[in-house]
Amino acid sequence: MIKTALDNFPRPPCAELLGWRLLDARPEEGWIRLGFEGKPEFCNPAGFIQGGMLSAMLDDTMGPAVLVMSEGRLYTTTISMTVNFLAPAKPGPIIGEATVRQLGKTIAFVEAKLMAEDGTVLATASASERLLEAARVVR
Repeated sequence: MIKTALDNFPRPPCAELLGWRLLDARPEEGWIRLGFEGKPEFCNPAGFIQGGMLSAMLDDTMGPAVLVMSEGRLYTTTISMTVNFLAPAKPGPIIGEATVRQLGKTIAFVEAKLMAEDGTVLATASASERLLEAARVVR
């Protein structure tokens, strides 16, 4: 797999909870593919992954797309995110893909989608992200 800024990046607890893992990336294009684990604990009473959990997966796909494209120089905080739920998500593997559509000086525009293993699109999102210099972020 291609080397990215995520190779030496410690995963935060929220990413661990979601089962976050890097599957592929094209940093020069601002594109990333991630895997998530749709756990039974994430389900609503109908047995489908709750929308908030899917939104978290989308958010945790778009931020890393910017980080990878900027070679680790920029973190993001979400200003606004619009999510469209297209199909019920069953427990199991979920694939996320994100593309940075525009990387400005202070704001990035990013789009993402989540898919089931069979390719069914489960949800899509678009977001405006405030850019933060990684060197200035206090950890």
